[in-house]
Amino acid sequence: MRWLCVLLVVMVETAWAQYPAKAVRMVVGFAPGGGTDIIARLLAQKLGERWGQAVVVDNRLGASGNIAADLVAKSAADGYTLLMAFSSHASNAALSKLPFDINRDFSSISLVGSGPAVVLANPALPAKTLGELIAYAKAHPGAIKYGSSGIGTPVHLAGELMQQLTGIQMVHVPYKGIAPAMTAILAGDIQLTYATPISAYAHLKSGRLTALAVAGPARFPTLPDVPTAAEAGLAGYEIDFWYALLGPGGMARSLVERIQRDAAAVLLAPEMRESLLAQGCIAVGGKPEELTALIKNEYALWSRVVQAGGVKVD
Repeated sequence: MRWLCVLLVVMVETAWAQYPAKAVRMVVGFAPGGGTDIIARLLAQKLGERWGQAVVVDNRLGASGNIAADLVAKSAADGYTLLMAFSSHASNAALSKLPFDINRDFSSISLVGSGPAVVLANPALPAKTLGELIAYAKAHPGAIKYGSSGIGTPVHLAGELMQQLTGIQMVHVPYKGIAPAMTAILAGDIQLTYATPISAYAHLKSGRLTALAVAGPARFPTLPDVPTAAEAGLAGYEIDFWYALLGPGGMARSLVERIQRDAAAVLLAPEMRESLLAQGCIAVGGKPEELTALIKNEYALWSRVVQAGGVKVD
């Protein structure tokens, strides 16, 4: 019996060593041309070159990434269907009951990369620093309108967290995506929003928007003059917009490690680092355990924020 078990293990290891033997599908829950899609396509191209097999990006839009996640959660755990997840993967579970469990039904493979939320203000707002924003908001409760990409999205929750940490009161204005929210702040219809570095960069360079802070542990390379929230006086305000590679739950450890090693080799190559940085994302290529811990921590954070703010998704 023992020799049979050993033989089975050897056969499985041999199968994974030959992976992939056919095309791999990388599912994305957001539209073509968006940040998650662009990063997925960059990684898919390089993994395909490394593996000698096509890695096909499959856009399955809807429900803030939940439709794509559900598809992957119900797929075979053979490594041929993967998910490029956005940070909403953790916050979605804090907002409502889903047809899958974000811990049980997925195998963590690697954190692909991340970029901090940038606190953006219309220049007409009488606050040029994060400290001045908080002081103004305290003196004028409800005077500031902040826009988001929709109720319960990471951008909405970024504003909720800021209010809870500071005690200020702002008016949330949800839009159907970050693009109309950016249009609104440029037009002066709202005064504040939160965006990825790549979404903010051109508008900051032109002077049409002002960056009050980046919500990261360190200054962002492409925005070196913008202080972190901690430097600006708001310690504990750290929000990353992250991207991660996941598979269906129950994937063999050896298969997960194989994909993670290849993903890390691709992500940490100088050319790929530069390509991701151009998209406002710092390449990571982290271990599966690190991604599992991140998702659990993010879920716990957003659960507290949702509960404290009474956030409800229609």
